[in-house]
Amino acid sequence: MKVNKKYSCLPAEEKGIHIINIRAIEDIGYDQHESTLLNSLSKNPDADCKYGLYFRDGKRKVDYILVYHYKRSSAGRTLARRAQQNDACVRSTKHDQPLPGKGVQLEMGESEPHMDYHEDDKRFRREEYEGNLVEAGLELERDEDTKIHGIGFVKIHAPWNVLCREAEFLKLKMPTKKMYQINQTHGLLKKINSVIQKITEPIQPKVAEHKPQTVKRLSYPFSREKQHLFDLSDKDTFFDSKTRSTIVYEILKRTTCTKAKYSMGITSLLANGVYSAAYPLHDGDYEGENVEPNDRKLLCEEWASYGVFYKYQPIDLVRKYFGEKIGLYFAWLGVYTQMLIPASIVGIIVFLYGCATVDENIPSMEMCDQRNNITMCPLCDKTCSYWKMSSACATARASHLFDNPATVFFSVFMALWAATFMEHWKRKQMRLNYRWDLTGFEEEEDHPRAEYEAKVLEKSLRKEHKHKETDKEKLTWKDRFPAYLTNFVGIIFMVGLTFAIVFGVIIYRISTAAALAISSTPSGRSSVRVTVTATAVIINLVVIIILDEVYGCIARWLTQIEVPKTDKNFEERLIFKAFLLKFVNAYTPIFYVAFFKGRFVGRPGDYVYIFHSFRMEECAPGGCLMELCIQLSIIMLGKQLIQNNLFEIGIPKMKKFIRYLKLKRRRSLDHEEHMKKKQRYEVDYNLEPFAGLTPEYMEMIIQFGFVTLFVASFPLAPLFALLNNIIEIRLDAKKFVTELRRPVAVRAKDIGIWYNILRGIGKLAVIINAFVISFTSDFIPRLVYLYMYSENGTMHGFVNHTLSSFNVSDFQAGTAPNDPLDLGYEVQICRYKDYREPPWSENKYDISKDFWAVLAARLAFVIVFQNLVMFMSEFVDWIIPDIPKDISQQIHKEKVLMVEVFMREEQGKLQMLETWNDKDKKKGENCNNHSPRLSRSCSGSLSSCHSYPLDV
Repeated sequence: MKVNKKYSCLPAEEKGIHIINIRAIEDIGYDQHESTLLNSLSKNPDADCKYGLYFRDGKRKVDYILVYHYKRSSAGRTLARRAQQNDACVRSTKHDQPLPGKGVQLEMGESEPHMDYHEDDKRFRREEYEGNLVEAGLELERDEDTKIHGIGFVKIHAPWNVLCREAEFLKLKMPTKKMYQINQTHGLLKKINSVIQKITEPIQPKVAEHKPQTVKRLSYPFSREKQHLFDLSDKDTFFDSKTRSTIVYEILKRTTCTKAKYSMGITSLLANGVYSAAYPLHDGDYEGENVEPNDRKLLCEEWASYGVFYKYQPIDLVRKYFGEKIGLYFAWLGVYTQMLIPASIVGIIVFLYGCATVDENIPSMEMCDQRNNITMCPLCDKTCSYWKMSSACATARASHLFDNPATVFFSVFMALWAATFMEHWKRKQMRLNYRWDLTGFEEEEDHPRAEYEAKVLEKSLRKEHKHKETDKEKLTWKDRFPAYLTNFVGIIFMVGLTFAIVFGVIIYRISTAAALAISSTPSGRSSVRVTVTATAVIINLVVIIILDEVYGCIARWLTQIEVPKTDKNFEERLIFKAFLLKFVNAYTPIFYVAFFKGRFVGRPGDYVYIFHSFRMEECAPGGCLMELCIQLSIIMLGKQLIQNNLFEIGIPKMKKFIRYLKLKRRRSLDHEEHMKKKQRYEVDYNLEPFAGLTPEYMEMIIQFGFVTLFVASFPLAPLFALLNNIIEIRLDAKKFVTELRRPVAVRAKDIGIWYNILRGIGKLAVIINAFVISFTSDFIPRLVYLYMYSENGTMHGFVNHTLSSFNVSDFQAGTAPNDPLDLGYEVQICRYKDYREPPWSENKYDISKDFWAVLAARLAFVIVFQNLVMFMSEFVDWIIPDIPKDISQQIHKEKVLMVEVFMREEQGKLQMLETWNDKDKKKGENCNNHSPRLSRSCSGSLSSCHSYPLDV
């Protein structure tokens, strides 16, 4: 039998014995005695390779894992186990790639039952792909005899020369031998910093990477020609595990498998099921006895634990383990959470101010005063009767908690807070770029996605079929036009569906209010508004949570049919669609209450009807701001508690429990397999695959909208967001460390499109808060009354001023109350909230001049507020530099030091050349003054001397 020279077979005590390995024993000539002798040299091979972290030789580190499904007959498994019991061992003269080769696979296929065509095709593709990986310099080792039946693992190791080559291709900045002093503060600032460090010491994580650094290594893009610049004393740790896995992943993406006209990297092979998974390994276990110290265990103790919620995050260690992109997400989340602290404090003060002044609020006192004896018009036709305004006393008092002059100040404060937060994050981002050696980093165009390559291949095959000579194909807008049309129609339909659901909830509120008004119990009639509002908000919340999941799937499907070229394009288009749909889904009910409810009601005797039977909803006498507050608080808290926390905790726990039950059933079938300790790659395979950061960012961006867009109606929103985020940080950390496979580290210098979305929400928040203050609250009508209509310069008479009168004899036929004497007396004039002429006027029930005065004041406030706050935000943006001064100085210092290093290197080379030339001249003169024999020897030495600098 001919064995491929690229591969060598596994020792018998290793996992993953193939049937061909047993045959190879006879071919190569090992006997039982030799295999027993070799087996006795290692008592516990699993311990030698640290349970899957290293190859079987215990020296080569596993940098990446490929997983595939295979079918093997029962005879083959029995023979493999028998060989393992006999401790058979196959060794090859070449130990670089202990993986069965192509010739091996063919003979194995002959001994097994015939597989179907698709399995053979996948196996052939794996063989070719793995052969190409070996040609690229990677070293492979296979393991199929695992505790997970039908699953095979290919372990990948990148040797030193491959790491150096790829690091140079990727332009990875690596630390050099040169170290320099970081500029330190002096004088008063130094004392202040030392005091702050002592105060904050208990809340600092106990990791080496988080300690303040006084010196820093100069970094330079790695070059094989300039290896002398770098500290290569320990080559095993020069490239950390994150960098090694990134390098291997780049090789996997660009290595192709060209069988049957396919040109594909690892992404295409995963999409077509040739491999079922590909992932780097975690550094080790994070819990248990006798666990060796590793970064994962340290992260679990100092970061992914609820007991350290009060501590800063070890961002540098997070970046070291997970990469820059994930490190930036948690850094941004930390900055956002810190900035919520002052916003929460100011929000609490505004709320307490409302509580303290509620008894001094004249309009609410007038509404609660039963002596005023204001009779209000019915809230619905026939079944509803007249009611006293004093019955809405509780609602009016509660509205003052959120509708007071302090909320205007808080809206301005939050607009400036959003601008300050964005500037603070930009400065923090620049500090991280400097610390993580990302200055000057530019993202290069990524490899095409598997789906894009498949579409291009399909297009080229169609043209070949038509006998057309074509250049390299690419997808044009004409190819994507059906997908664009589907996207447009799909998004319009989803937005329409959201509006339809909100409209359905409106119908529910109107019909329920009418039904409860028929209630015979006084308590039922008195709590109609609260009951209807609470139940409608809960329905909205449930619908929002369900549609959020549906819209996420639809957004991904719409993006997939567009077939974006690169992963970056795919991610940006997915984010845009998902954000648009989820934004509309989350905020449409709130927009309705804030800007539409109570605006198109009509008046008594001439109401606006839906379906000729349901009257449009009216706001409470105290305005719609209280209802907006209830809507906002329940939706915000419900989304955070149910969707963000319970789903993130419950669903992974449920999946973990299901996997545990499956494994328990397998263990009961095979007790011997259960007794063996799992390899690291087997444990990681059972973890959830990493699905990207889009869901994590999305929930925080939606929350940022709740905090900023309608903050005028709910000053406590920043406080609830802060409490949620304290839990969210540790929850996400625990998920990344313990429940997800280790993601491939991705370099990034910013948070990408999310920053633009945040800026857009910040700008939109100014406009929305201006309209909420002017149109939803009573702030502007109060100012107009105070300065234009008040007789004594106080708010006395404001409630009466905002109410219009209606003569009950003007009711339309069939709309008057069935029980006009419900209050115990006959009503002739009832009041309703609007600015209209009284019934005794010539133009009765027409809009009055007061309405136009208030409208003009409202529009003027919107314009002034919007421009003033926008100007202040831009001023904050301008006055705070994007790059901190000390960081710009350090970056300049690095450039100067790097120039000095190269200048010294060049000067050293010139001095060496001059020295060698001088020596050559002296030796030449000495040779001329001696015998011919010595001259010949000198000439020989001279030539060697001349060749020496060239060798160097």
